[in-house]
Amino acid sequence: MTQKTPIHIIGGGLAGSEAAWQIAQAGQPVVMHEMRGVRGTDAHKTDALAELVCSNSFRSDDATTNAVGVLHAEMRLAGSLIMRCADQHQVPAGGALAVDRDGFADAVTRELAIHPLVEIRREAIDGLPPEEWGPTIVATGPLTAPALAKAIRQETGADALAFFDAIAPIVHFDTIDMGKAWFQSRYDKVGPGGTGKDYVNCPLDREQYERFVGELMAGAKTEFKEWEGTPYFDGCLPIEVMAERGVETLRHGPMKPMGLTNAHQPEVKAYAVVQLRQDNALGTLYNMVGFQTKLKYADQVRIFRTIPGLENAEFARLGGLHRNTYLNSPTLLDGALRLKSLPRLRFAGQITGCEGYVESASIGLLAGRFAAAEARGEVLAPPPPTTAMGALLGHITGGHLVTDEEPGKRSFQPMNVNFGLFPPVSVPREEGKRMRGKEKTIAKKMALSARALADFAQWLDLPAPMPTQAPLSEAAE
Repeated sequence: MTQKTPIHIIGGGLAGSEAAWQIAQAGQPVVMHEMRGVRGTDAHKTDALAELVCSNSFRSDDATTNAVGVLHAEMRLAGSLIMRCADQHQVPAGGALAVDRDGFADAVTRELAIHPLVEIRREAIDGLPPEEWGPTIVATGPLTAPALAKAIRQETGADALAFFDAIAPIVHFDTIDMGKAWFQSRYDKVGPGGTGKDYVNCPLDREQYERFVGELMAGAKTEFKEWEGTPYFDGCLPIEVMAERGVETLRHGPMKPMGLTNAHQPEVKAYAVVQLRQDNALGTLYNMVGFQTKLKYADQVRIFRTIPGLENAEFARLGGLHRNTYLNSPTLLDGALRLKSLPRLRFAGQITGCEGYVESASIGLLAGRFAAAEARGEVLAPPPPTTAMGALLGHITGGHLVTDEEPGKRSFQPMNVNFGLFPPVSVPREEGKRMRGKEKTIAKKMALSARALADFAQWLDLPAPMPTQAPLSEAAE
């Protein structure tokens, strides 16, 4: 029997790990090259594959009215390793799927390490992979090593784009004053593994809130230095940058008080609320939801301890800032994620310009399936654009906007999966009944979700999944 040539993958994050799993499960050997173990990064703390460096949340798990939840469901249908390990290590988080970050990463690492068709090499790759490797997936993520990034730029003849990403602090639960804070999910929403009381909530009155915003704006921040001018990704803005956009911005964003009632003073409506979400299975650590920051450490401790309930908070990890790098993918990549100028290279994950854990992993899943089919001498058609994965792939390989500043020139920015990327759908309605407002919005989302899952199952040649009832409460935090 002729030995199969392995497919190489550079990078052992979410995308690289999922790509390796899909290839190996298809019967093709894989060699993974991961530099952590011999060289660290500015954001990672361990050598585990698929380490989560920011939030521990995979966001909404609602597959009936939420695009992220639909992506979760599609990945599960496709046998995703990332989703299986996430489900095994979930922690309560209302309507969201959050995980014990260490348990999750250890599980992914273990599954790949024991797979007979996967070889993991701990080594840094400082240039383009040699030609003798053959087909290779580059899944080095937003923290691509400078030498490799330089080699990619030289090959493509185009500079990679970049933006800043920020990390939220993590607090030791036993240092939170639960005499002031209380447990509640927004609108009492019950999610996977949850009870409807999955978040710790810290209330602020108007005076406390306005003082807090002022402290955020006055606090010492990390300097940009040579990175000056790099844009932020709007889905992960540092909290002080949001504060600079207007004093009311935060209380309509991560500090919104809607759907929450103070268990200690039900009659008093909070002006703003800080939420913390469980970060590990033991429930000893909680992260500050939406509190990504570039404040310097001393000011983080000082300012965040002005929040009622966090006066004596001890931090397991303070927030931080790191640079993300991504390709101008619509110009550089084809519809199967191959580099147009060098088709033996395929890209996956955040370096392609998707944003978010599950988005990154899903593009790794597609890259792995494309590569495995190619190794068999087959051509795999992409998933339909009506699916979450197909819509996300379409954005990466062709979805971009015309800028007002330079008419005719197209720009490309990172994107989370959302229903705005899906083709429109007709919403059936009962004869003589006209839907309005929220009812119409939910019906549209349900139709988009049902169509996506049916079309994705057909792409996988699986039976269509059974429809489920959509929740009427607010989307997951």
